[in-house]
This record gives sequence, structure tokens and C-alpha cells, in this order.
Amino acid sequence: MAPSANKDACVIPGGFTVLSLRFSEDDSAAALHQVCVKEHRVRSESNTHRPADRTLFVLNVPPYCTQSVLSGVFSRFGVVESVDVCVKPGAADSSASGVCELFRVQEPQCFRVAYVVFRSAASVNAAKRHPLHDPLIASTAERPVRTGLRKWIQQYSGSLVKASSLQAAVDQFMEEFDTRKQQEAERLQQEAEQQQEDEEGWVKVTKGSRGAKARPHTETANQRTLQKEEKKKQRKELLNFYSWQHRNTQREHIAELRKKFEEDKQRIAVLRAQRKFKPY
Repeated sequence: MAPSANKDACVIPGGFTVLSLRFSEDDSAAALHQVCVKEHRVRSESNTHRPADRTLFVLNVPPYCTQSVLSGVFSRFGVVESVDVCVKPGAADSSASGVCELFRVQEPQCFRVAYVVFRSAASVNAAKRHPLHDPLIASTAERPVRTGLRKWIQQYSGSLVKASSLQAAVDQFMEEFDTRKQQEAERLQQEAEQQQEDEEGWVKVTKGSRGAKARPHTETANQRTLQKEEKKKQRKELLNFYSWQHRNTQREHIAELRKKFEEDKQRIAVLRAQRKFKPY
């Protein structure tokens, strides 16, 4: 389907508006790069940092467009509060939120997507109505984008880490790790005390939230019960693995009961013989 025009704005199927992007004003002869923008409206995403009425979703973002560059590019439509650049659409990656900046894996240099949050909802509508023939400028005299050798020097300088900063990050990580280990040990000790059995196999029960007494079901208790059942099953399988072993076990048990019965009869007979009736 051919793109439709709406007040000089190039709208393509899916509701995206195509915007032209030029690296700098000096590159007037160079080919223009095109990005696709759309108002961000996703019901399933519960991200409070991306309000639906003030967030602009941007596709096909080139690698040289960082957060600061995109903030400057889209600032012509209004005040930009925040810019979130991701490798793929979706919620922000929260797995590395607790990881120190020094230990994070560097993101790949590829075309990405971005979420631009404006202060006003009118800025989103202005970006959607922007004409295709009026390109946006990424690098200007006020906010230049480093390229070539200057870019690699800046990236190399930023990759160097001070020994003091690294030591401080390692110390903080170890303190948090020790705290978590101590809390885990205290929790396991509490569970072991609650699940401690006496010699006869009795377990101390605790009072539930509604006043009913119940055995505390914890992971340690469940694991111990499963181990006992497994040992009992293995012992039974080894004892009566074959059918003839099962028959022999039954015969031995019956013979033992008969032997014990005869011994009891003899003991009773001896006790009766030893009784002496003396009324006076």
C-alpha cells in the first residue's frame, strides 16, 4: 500500500509517521535517513515512566543517535522530559537495574527503538504532523555529534575505569552479598528450629493466622519428607525385589510368629506349674 499524505505528513500503514533525519546541515547532498514515529499506546505495559498521552515511540533509530542526541532532535517539538533507547520494543530491562554501571554489558551498535517522553501531549501531535520534506538535524553547532577518530577516542576514554571507583563498587557489592547470605542463614536456622523433631518423631506445631494449629509447611520440611519416603521405597524394593523373595519373607515372618507362640505357651505352662495355693 502506498503511504498516504496528511498535511504534508507521510503516514504509512500501522499509524506510523515517517520523518526525515539528516546527520548535519553540511551533509545536504547525502541521503536522508528515515525514522518512523507513533504515539505510544500499549495497555499491557504498566510503565509509569511512559505515559500514553505524552510518549512518542520511534523506530529505526541509527546507532549514532544517543539519548542526548534524540533529546536535542525532538526538542523542536516541545520540552523533552526523558528518552529511553532500547534494542527492541517492550518494557525496560529490569534484570540489570541492580548491577553496577561498571559491570554492565555494553549494548550492541545497531538500529534501535526509542521512547521520547514530552512534557505536553501537544508535542506528540506536532511530531506526528511534521512534514517529510523538512528533515530533522542530528548534529548542530550547539550539540555536535562526534564521529570518526574523535568518537573512538571518546569511547576509549569512557571505557577506562579508575581503581578507586572499581574498589568502591566491589566493596559495596560484597557488603550486600554478605548481608544477603546472613539473612538466608538466619531464615534457614529459623525453619530448622521450627521443623526440629524429637527422638520419637514429634514435631513442634505453630499457631496459624486464624487460631488453628498446623504444621509449618516449609521447603526444608517438604524436602526431608521426600527423602524419608524415597529411602523407605528403596528399602522395600531391595528387600522384596523378586516374587520369591517376597514369599520367603512371608514364610520367615510366619515361622517367627509360630516360634514366639510356642515360647509363650511354654512360659505360661511354667507359671501355672509354679503356682501354689495356700489359703492359710
